[in-house]
Amino acid sequence: MATIEIDNGSGFCFGVTTAIRKAEEELGRTGHLYCLGDIVHNTAEVDRLASRGLETITHEQLEQLHDVKVLLRAHGEPPETYETARRNRIEIIDATCPVVLKLQQRIHATHNASGDTTQAPQIVIYGKRGHAEVLGLVGQTQGRATVIENIDEIDKIDYSRDIYLYSQTTKSVQEFSHIVEEIKRRVHDGVTFKSYDTICRSVANRIPQIREFAAQHELILFVSGAKSSNGRILFAECLDANPESHLISSESDIDPSWLTGKERIGICGATSTPRWLMQRVSDAVQQLTTKE
Repeated sequence: MATIEIDNGSGFCFGVTTAIRKAEEELGRTGHLYCLGDIVHNTAEVDRLASRGLETITHEQLEQLHDVKVLLRAHGEPPETYETARRNRIEIIDATCPVVLKLQQRIHATHNASGDTTQAPQIVIYGKRGHAEVLGLVGQTQGRATVIENIDEIDKIDYSRDIYLYSQTTKSVQEFSHIVEEIKRRVHDGVTFKSYDTICRSVANRIPQIREFAAQHELILFVSGAKSSNGRILFAECLDANPESHLISSESDIDPSWLTGKERIGICGATSTPRWLMQRVSDAVQQLTTKE
């Protein structure tokens, strides 16, 4: 019989845990709460909370609401969202991750350092364009920040101007280091270049641990929502450490042929993957291997 192990290091990070706790507390009191965007990039968890009364809304819908409570998820929001809430008498339940909040404050301070935002320094953010967290970061600069998704996009940077580089909290530390070195190589003489490694270590520190976990098993089932940025990063590490790794969103994605002949099966996931979902995958694997 196969041995099935769930990675103890996988599952919700502090920021997601806090956001879900705040949502559940309010739902327990009132049975209904609005959330601006998916509370977490995992459809199964979003559906679970929706069944308890959590209603996901868009920024356009927020503009139409008045005198209600709205949860801001861990990813954070730009200043315009808070202004809309003030104008519409909306009570904010702010679940912005402390790491993201600190990053927002640093970018805001850099952008406003000169006292004249039209003369603000060039701020570059390494992150996924359109990602909720990145939108919140760009919002601290009145939309003036340059977003680069990878090292191939660094031609967008003006190397004749001072450069202040920040990172989305869930990006790759290694890729960030490569970008820093390439900017250093290109920057003009006399130009100030400052880089700030603002990557959350609750994600980065999981990489060596999850690589070790993947290497210890014959088969890895990595459970993650399709929208999860850190899920893509962590799965890539699993796949590199163990080619017999498969990305799934739920137990319904399991191909029984993957399990054939495997005696040590590991289950792990992103910082946005609920523990209960990994357990459900484990139970499904148990049933499938018992049938063999």
